[in-house]
Amino acid sequence: MALSKSAKVAFGIIAGVLIVCLIGIIVIALLFESLSRPSVPQNSVLVLNVSGSLPDYVPDQPFERALGIQQEQSFTTLLTQLRKAKVDGRIGAVLLDINFPGIGWGKAQELRDAIADYKSGGKPVFAYLELGSNKEYYIATAADKIFVPPPGDLLINGFAAEAMFYKGSLDKLGVEADVIQIGPKYKNAPDQYTKTQMGDGQREVIDAILDEYYGRYTSAVAQARSKSVEDVKALIDNAPYTPTQAKSLGLIDDALYRNEVDDALKARLGYAAETELKTISGSRYREIPTDSVGLSNGEKVAVVFISGAINTGSSSSGLLNGDMVGSDTIVKAVNDAAKDDSIKAIVLRVDSPGGSALASDLMWKAIENAKTKKPVVVSMGDVAASGGYYVSCNANKIIAEPTTITGSIGLFMGKPVVKGLYDWLGVSNEYVMRGKNAGIFRETVKWTPEERAKMVEQANAIYYDSFVPKVAQGRNKTPEAINALAQGRVWTGTQAKENGLVDDFGGLEKAISVAKELAQLPADKDVRRVLYPVGTPWLESWFGGSQDQDAKAKKAQEQLLSQMPADVRRAFRYAAMLDRMKNGEAMALMPFELTVK
Repeated sequence: MALSKSAKVAFGIIAGVLIVCLIGIIVIALLFESLSRPSVPQNSVLVLNVSGSLPDYVPDQPFERALGIQQEQSFTTLLTQLRKAKVDGRIGAVLLDINFPGIGWGKAQELRDAIADYKSGGKPVFAYLELGSNKEYYIATAADKIFVPPPGDLLINGFAAEAMFYKGSLDKLGVEADVIQIGPKYKNAPDQYTKTQMGDGQREVIDAILDEYYGRYTSAVAQARSKSVEDVKALIDNAPYTPTQAKSLGLIDDALYRNEVDDALKARLGYAAETELKTISGSRYREIPTDSVGLSNGEKVAVVFISGAINTGSSSSGLLNGDMVGSDTIVKAVNDAAKDDSIKAIVLRVDSPGGSALASDLMWKAIENAKTKKPVVVSMGDVAASGGYYVSCNANKIIAEPTTITGSIGLFMGKPVVKGLYDWLGVSNEYVMRGKNAGIFRETVKWTPEERAKMVEQANAIYYDSFVPKVAQGRNKTPEAINALAQGRVWTGTQAKENGLVDDFGGLEKAISVAKELAQLPADKDVRRVLYPVGTPWLESWFGGSQDQDAKAKKAQEQLLSQMPADVRRAFRYAAMLDRMKNGEAMALMPFELTVK
């Protein structure tokens, strides 16, 4: 039924009033944000919580921030606070409150480097940890002083890497994984579903990684605590320790409660005994703009975050699949940065174990196009392997931490065969087909020799005709040389540099400095960082859009999954991966999910 003219006018007036009100609310909120920015007294202590999941990047939401809605702290934000505090004359010291941060060893090294850079400005850093395992203590050793409360513990009792296998469970359910692996010794992601224990390739790689991590860990602790490496190894063999024991052994500086650490900071900063310590939290200090302390005020450099498992479509996040970086989202971000003439260089921050080979190639193409317009530099985080290396390989320069996990140049394909499960459930099915290979993705039948040969041909085409040649082109090597380094083999950053897969060591700051050099920007001037991808627009997040249609179902799913152990959630993620593969999608994914404790 058509609206009358008067109804249309009334509707237009109401819509106009709502729009004006919304604009007014936005203006008032942004004005309130600018007026309510915290003041920072002289000789303040910046208290940074090094805890939580610390995702590599969380898009900024200015309106939500203005309304006082707490935003998740990202790893990049944490590093930014240290950069600001170094040059902010009002900050006298930093206190790191370290509580099991959800970062890997690559980012732990990057954080230590950021702490060292802050200290180069002549300001002290204190570290406080109630319970300190290997990673927490590793970060803390970059500080000037380390404190643990008297009832705490120092759990630096060595490194252990865990690998889980689900074949036994699948056998009981009557499910079998039918897979093809390019690089069968090392590309062993499907081993979780086809084996019950480590193969030789996986054990070789994990041993090499543990050797690298353990060697760097003991050397760093030895240097920080003025001990020999042999002494540190002996201390690790006799751990854990109470704080009193740790102090007597020189592993920490004192066993103090949190308020007593404040007293130690007051003494270090020259406060009178009766004066209260002036502190500002990291969440409040985030509201201090970087340009207000003389940073981020030069030429523009884009930083594009490729953080999470790689998939086609738009980026998303959730408990089931974790952070998913979508090719549509990244291709748009790279294209936007490439087209913007005010942006002088692009830094890709890659923190991904890989995923869809198709999505990885779509990103690769966008990066290849961008490279014709301006320099492109890659900064690798904890992991940039398989598809994560695919999207990195054609950059002008690749920067990684020595403890970054990278390489894994290979892929696999497969499908779940659920005939046994159907039999157990009493389910039967039949296929009626036309075409010789019409049943190649049947879920109740393994591939016939002819079907397997066809799928091997497809996998070889992606690996030998696409992945390997593109890496060879990007790294100025022959395909034969890359194939010898590939085969799905995982490398640490140290090994990757020795093999020519990365160019230099460092984190995001190092990559930005290299990008400045390639773009011929002044080395002694900071740059304005333009971060991509941008967050979901405020109106869309409130009123919904195509990505929000399944929000209720997703929320219910995540509530259920949140009650499950982390290992069970990990199993569901790999099950979801198998489900995606059933339609023939090739996976360029790291061969195992490495957890080093």
